[in-house]
Order: sequence, then C-alpha cells, then structure tokens
Amino acid sequence: MRYLGTQFGVFWAIAQPLTLILIYSIVFSELMRPALPGHPSKFAYSVYLTAGIISWQLFSELLGRCVGMFVNNAQLLKKVSIPKITMPIIASLYALSTFAITFMLFLGFAGLAGYWPGWHLLAVVPVILLMTVFAMGLGILLATINVFYRDVEQSVNVVLQVWFWLTPVVYPATTLPKYIASVLEWNPMWPMIRAMQNIFLDHRSPDWSTLIYPAALAILIILVAGYAFERLSDDLVDEL
Repeated sequence: MRYLGTQFGVFWAIAQPLTLILIYSIVFSELMRPALPGHPSKFAYSVYLTAGIISWQLFSELLGRCVGMFVNNAQLLKKVSIPKITMPIIASLYALSTFAITFMLFLGFAGLAGYWPGWHLLAVVPVILLMTVFAMGLGILLATINVFYRDVEQSVNVVLQVWFWLTPVVYPATTLPKYIASVLEWNPMWPMIRAMQNIFLDHRSPDWSTLIYPAALAILIILVAGYAFERLSDDLVDEL
C-alpha cells in the first residue's frame, strides 16, 4: 500500500540502500582498497561495503519503524481492539521483506564479482535473526517510552546517524587506532556487521564467540522491553 500509485513500485524500497552503495563505492573504492589486505580485487571494497550497508539498513529500518508504531497508529488503537504486540511484528515483516529484496540483488552482485560465500551463506540466517531480535527488543522498549515522551522518536534518528559512523560499515576496522577500536568493541552492532562482512569478503563463518555479547544484550533488552510493555500496556491507549 505504501507504494500504491507510484510508477516504480517496490523499487523505492531499495532505492536508498542502492544509492548509498553506489555513492560510497564510487567515492571510496580506490581509497579503501589498501585497507583491505589480501583482497586485491577492485570489487572487494564494494562487497565489504554492501554487506555492511544492507545489514545496517535492516537494523535501522526495524528500529525506526518500531519506535513510532504506537504513536503513528494512535487512531487505529483507539478505534479497533487489536493486540498491540502485532504492530512490531508487522513492522519487522516489512523491514525483512525489503531486506530480502536487497539481499537477493547483493547475492547476484557477489556471485558476479567472485565473492560467492558457498555454504557459509547459511551463517547469514542466525546473524540476521540476532540482529532482528536486538532491533525489535530495543524498538519495543523505545516505542513504549515514546508514548509518554515523544522526543524519543526524534532522538532515535539522530542517534542512528552517530551510531552508523561508530560502526565499521564504510571504513574497515583495521584503519582504526587500537585505543579507539577497544572502545568501539562495546558497540553491539560491530560484531554483527563484521560477521556479515566476513561471510562474503573472506568466505568464512563468523567467529561465533564474538556474538555472545550482542546476543546476551539482545536477550536482556527483550526482557526489559517485555516487562515495560506489560506494565504500561493498559495506559498506552489512554496516553495516546
């Protein structure tokens, strides 16, 4: 329904990530090639960048859509008795469907560029699942708070912009000084993005031990989000 009446339809769902990939690849491909040792191919940086951007796009889409879901659907919640928890499910299905389209295009590009990951492609599933759970947990928690403090939704957009540049998506982690890298390792998105990049760039499965921290954090956030939602669920409609 979002693209009903447009000439290009679902293309608009992938226009933003494709534009970012093209811009960054053209601007940074030669500049960043020396920062990817062992990957002399001219497509190496594009593969590295695309794996990171489409993963980040999924996370930001999930989080961005979840945060405003109660406020943006206030009229629906007031008029129709529906389980409120269905809204983050709908938001996640939309984001995942958009990701699936972009990911299929990326698979075609990776294959043509000589970076087909083989059976390591299966490792994408748990990484994306972890990223989805993390984003949804954070999104539900912030969406609940956003009903009472509307600045939350606006601040998320700013935080996501800063968060993007604190995650090695555009730049390889090897370009960072060690003292900065040691601090940024606390960024839970880093190991998930790195896992996706390793699958395609290095044709190897992620180091699963590095995903223990974001997995534990995702579980904690889901528990806190569930508690907050349960405690405040009855007051949501009244506040809206």
